[in-house]
Amino acid sequence: MTTPLIARRVERTPSATRPAVRADIQALRALAVTLVVVYHLWPTRLPGGFVGVDVFLVISGFLITSHLLRRPPRTGRDLASFWARRIRRLLPASLLVLTTTLVVSRLVAPETQWENTARQTAAAALYVVNWRLAADSVDYLAAENAPTPVQHFWSLSVEEQFYAGWPVLVLLLVLLAGLGARRALRAGGPGQPVPERRLGLVVPLGLGAVVLASLVLSIRATASEPASAYFITPTRIWELGIGGLLAAWLAWRGREGVTRHGPTATVLGWLGLAVIVWTGFAYSGAVPFPGWRAALPVLGAAAVIAANAPARLPSPTRVLGVRPVQWLGDVSYSVYLWHWPLIVLVPYATTGGRGLVDDAGIVLLTLALAPATKRFVEDRFRFPRAGTPLRRPYLYAAAGMAVVVGLAGLQIAEVHHREAQARAALDKATTSGDPCLGAAALDDPTACPRTTAAPVVPAPAEAAKDKSDAYPEVSGGKDCWSYQPRFRVITCTFGDPHGTVDVALLGNSHAGQWLPALEVLARQRGWRITTYLASRCASSDVDQRFDTPAKVRRCRAWGRDAVRQIADRHYDLVVVSNRISLPADGLSGSRSVAAYRDGDVTMLRRLHASGAAVVAIRDTPAPLRSVPDCLAENPKDFTVCSGPRSRWRSDDPVAEAAEQVPGVVTADLDDHICGPRTCDAAVGGVVVYFDETHLTATYSRTLAPYLGSVLARALPGGGGPT
Repeated sequence: MTTPLIARRVERTPSATRPAVRADIQALRALAVTLVVVYHLWPTRLPGGFVGVDVFLVISGFLITSHLLRRPPRTGRDLASFWARRIRRLLPASLLVLTTTLVVSRLVAPETQWENTARQTAAAALYVVNWRLAADSVDYLAAENAPTPVQHFWSLSVEEQFYAGWPVLVLLLVLLAGLGARRALRAGGPGQPVPERRLGLVVPLGLGAVVLASLVLSIRATASEPASAYFITPTRIWELGIGGLLAAWLAWRGREGVTRHGPTATVLGWLGLAVIVWTGFAYSGAVPFPGWRAALPVLGAAAVIAANAPARLPSPTRVLGVRPVQWLGDVSYSVYLWHWPLIVLVPYATTGGRGLVDDAGIVLLTLALAPATKRFVEDRFRFPRAGTPLRRPYLYAAAGMAVVVGLAGLQIAEVHHREAQARAALDKATTSGDPCLGAAALDDPTACPRTTAAPVVPAPAEAAKDKSDAYPEVSGGKDCWSYQPRFRVITCTFGDPHGTVDVALLGNSHAGQWLPALEVLARQRGWRITTYLASRCASSDVDQRFDTPAKVRRCRAWGRDAVRQIADRHYDLVVVSNRISLPADGLSGSRSVAAYRDGDVTMLRRLHASGAAVVAIRDTPAPLRSVPDCLAENPKDFTVCSGPRSRWRSDDPVAEAAEQVPGVVTADLDDHICGPRTCDAAVGGVVVYFDETHLTATYSRTLAPYLGSVLARALPGGGGPT
């Protein structure tokens, strides 16, 4: 029996043969990780610190391409050897951090975070978490989820995907470089460097074409969908590619690794550093990124690498070549791995949020864990003994990934088991006939005790998923939402398909939260409900401040199209509600509220003119913090999650507009959600919100009698039997 090809290969690089370390690149690493850590700890102090990731990408692209061109791959065996070295360099530390983070999260984080953390951990172990984050970023409700402690692995996923494809590209380009390069490869023999000049222009031109294509895609994707463009690999390849292109250009000119002397190199090095630091302070989360704006930190990093200034004053290499900076650059990978899980998990462990002492502790613990990880994990696996079978790192990688994915799967299974128990408890509570269940508890507070501790229904982890049937995860795939960027009008039908009263539900997600209550009424009164719902986009006739002009136009067009369709179909009743999650485009404060109010007046007049009874539901009070998370963190004292009614209640242009349109009825149900002065996160044993602002489907159903009385007054004849 023959041994597989990969099994016969062995590592040929002895541990003593280690690549030279450039002080300027180590300083760049130190700067990059400092920018990222400071940004994550104190984002208002360094609002553009996220550009540190872009600096890392350029460094990785440069070093990997330099290595590939110094010893160009000729066969699949060479690629396998290259990937084995990447596995040894990156996976041991990353899998250690993922495993530790998953276990600690289970111990200290609220149960509402367990499933999302487990899913992202599994994706991070497989180096595809950036795609999961990209999908979540365009999901309005998923985007509001608390960040997981492994979210920072998105950039490592991009790099690993780059490492998978870039060497193949280099191999193909080397093979296309011409007869002269191939003769040089054969004459050099195994392990001999290839004269870079003999590779000609093919490699730089080929890499340049990929860089250009990725840059164009990045600019277009950032302009159309910046949230997902930030994470996906095609929009980031050009940043790694700039480093690779620089390496190819230097190799072609025979200047790779050559230190440049004179004032030009010094000025170029300082200029590159200055550009990076400037973007760290000048950029912010409001800047569409990456796109062309990423070119500044990317080119700044490339300038420092290209300068390769001498280690003498006033060169940046000399100034930043001091031991503390070089040490930080040396452990920067482990610093990056550890800092974010600590930032996310420490507040759960201390149960008091993050203060200055906590932040200092996070920094110190990161700087303690990083060198230990570097010494005992990174270096331990990075340089194998000569003769080590090439298959070994692949087997270790597969086993390590399987462990992490398996642990994540167990965590998800536990969550699902708990949810099944929670659903059983919910079914029992909702069929018990308890007169104090949910909103009814506020009818007579003296008879119904205040809910101040667990248990509640749904349980916090289940409450986070307790949404209306308009969501596909609830209805089994029936998605009733219009999404950005296109905002097409989408309708769904609920209730009695043969109902004698046709009801339209119009608005964004705060209209959708009333669907469970309307479904209760539809069963009782024979109503047919048609939904016109959009994610985040309010139905007001006003431009709303989305992150691209196209979304601004399409959102307003969706509102107009939905109103026109409703008017053309002559519904008996139209129920409208919206939450203003975005200011009016170009406006803020009271001017934005006034613009929404004027747009709502226009909308309500059109609906009323169609002959339908129109009811505007005043938007519900909003705690603006995750209620399920808070309840899970404080099971013995729910009052921590309560808040003043005056602060939770906000301006509602729809309700104000309804007062200006004769015939339109306003439904204000706040008295059935909050007490006279205080709003609680759980009322009558029921969790009120499934996130920061939206009612749970269970609590919405308990509001059906109160909503029904308002709708009955608006409809001729009361809208059917009660």
